Amino acid sequence: MRWLPLLYVAGVLVLEPLTPVDWPVSFLLIGVPLVAAFAHGPVMTGAATVFAVVFEGVLAGTPCCAGRSVGYLWDRHYVASYLCTALVGGLGTVLAAHRIRRERALADVRFVAEVAQRVLLRPPPHRIGGLLLESLYLSAAAEARIGGDLYEAVPTAHGVRLLIGDVRGKGLLAVETAAALLGAFREAAHDEPDLAALAGRVETSMNRRATQLGGSEVGERFVTAIFAEVPADGRLVRVVNCGHPPPVLIRPGEVRELDHGHPAPPLNLGMLVDDPYHVDTYSFLPGEQLLLYTDGVTETRDPGGTFYPLLERLRSWGPLPPRELLERLHDDLLAFSGDHLQDDTAALAACLLADEPEPAPAGTG
Repeated sequence: MRWLPLLYVAGVLVLEPLTPVDWPVSFLLIGVPLVAAFAHGPVMTGAATVFAVVFEGVLAGTPCCAGRSVGYLWDRHYVASYLCTALVGGLGTVLAAHRIRRERALADVRFVAEVAQRVLLRPPPHRIGGLLLESLYLSAAAEARIGGDLYEAVPTAHGVRLLIGDVRGKGLLAVETAAALLGAFREAAHDEPDLAALAGRVETSMNRRATQLGGSEVGERFVTAIFAEVPADGRLVRVVNCGHPPPVLIRPGEVRELDHGHPAPPLNLGMLVDDPYHVDTYSFLPGEQLLLYTDGVTETRDPGGTFYPLLERLRSWGPLPPRELLERLHDDLLAFSGDHLQDDTAALAACLLADEPEPAPAGTG
């Protein structure tokens, strides 16, 4: 874009000798200030305006360059061209100044969004006890650094507790709902010994939050979520599914969804059933990996409209460490969609390490 004004002038110079003398191609230079305003600031746009007016005079009245007599220089058509160029240049200078202010404001907003995302979706520790953890977040819009997809990992006395969720809707309301849910989870994860009770407490917080917001769509402000718990001694994982895509267990020679077929309703819709939360328990051995993800993964489409085949891809890759797995998933989603994601995407990978002996305290023999 910075070279566009020069390319524009070069195009005019190419046309000038190819056209008859009575075809004043120099009138095209009126557009130079606006072209400059797209890529440069007000000072450069003003300088481009002065250059365009002078160059119009050169092309209008210099025999050696354009084949016209000096008398053309002050012809009323050319004088009108000078005045129009000056006017357009003035407008272009104002537009360039406005564009610079908007770009700075956008940069500030992006900076604030990045800070907010680090606070709301802070990356989990790479290791909690015997778990290796990695996270992934992809925004469907490049300008939107934060949305309604969320994840968290909290070490507690009951084990490592994991959460991944997807807030219905988009925009500021979805971000506020995600913040409220994460705050409730981070607090309740330490207090509730039972995973179903943890889901119920977060549900209560979401109900209270929806009621405070008011409006006619209280019942539609819901969140699909997965609560998972890996006890300190490992060997198993407990899962409460609240209307969310089931987690995937990856082990050598096998990739399968952890789905017993009776998920609970999404959060804030638990009042629709009497006993909403069921804890499903699965074997989770050292070397195995748990992948939690939002529906932005499986609802990604290629240009032909085909949905992303997550299980097929995971089986073809084989077991990978969490970091490599999510990097591979990131690259594959962008390639599959033609770098055009339709929805925000979040994923959380947890790999159970083999038992390791505790290191001896410093200074002991």
